[in-house]
Amino acid sequence: MRDKILEKSNELFLNLGFKSVTMDEIASSLGVSKKTIYKYFTNKTELVDTVTHRMFDTICCGIDGILELELDPIDELFSIKRVVLENLNDEKSSPQYQLQKYYPKIYASLKQKQFHVMQDCVINNLKKGVETSLYRDTINLEFISRIYFNGMIGIKDQDLFPLTDYSMNTLMDYYLEYHLRGICTEKGIKQLETQLKLK
Repeated sequence: MRDKILEKSNELFLNLGFKSVTMDEIASSLGVSKKTIYKYFTNKTELVDTVTHRMFDTICCGIDGILELELDPIDELFSIKRVVLENLNDEKSSPQYQLQKYYPKIYASLKQKQFHVMQDCVINNLKKGVETSLYRDTINLEFISRIYFNGMIGIKDQDLFPLTDYSMNTLMDYYLEYHLRGICTEKGIKQLETQLKLK
């Protein structure tokens, strides 16, 4: 039952947003009483916390699966983007933005976890890119990985990039191209352009 509650809550939060979904709606869409949900979760904040950390772990597993494929670094970044969007339902309700606004403590804890996972992942991607001559060998790995993380968080700011003007998929594509054109060699640019044609 706990898993069913988490799955249904995840689906509703992603489609409608963390703020608008009530415990009543979750209960009625599962065909159970609110009391049943409170047996597993003391309040909505605890439910949101569990759902978001579970989502984070699922995305991490998906990313690990891609890393095991040992793709070239440019294809790897675009594959990771696809996994993230599939799990976040193309971010139609902008979950990260809502989390930051209405559940700042949960957001801060997730952002910290995200930073550590992404930092390792991006630095490894950069090293691989330099080794394969797709990225310039003069780049500062630590700086680029932090700028990359900051940019990925930044494009989810709805005040700057309203979802009415940009889909999350478009924003991530723009950002990946922007990031890669700044660090790629001529060989890397050719590979990037091939990847962009696949969309």
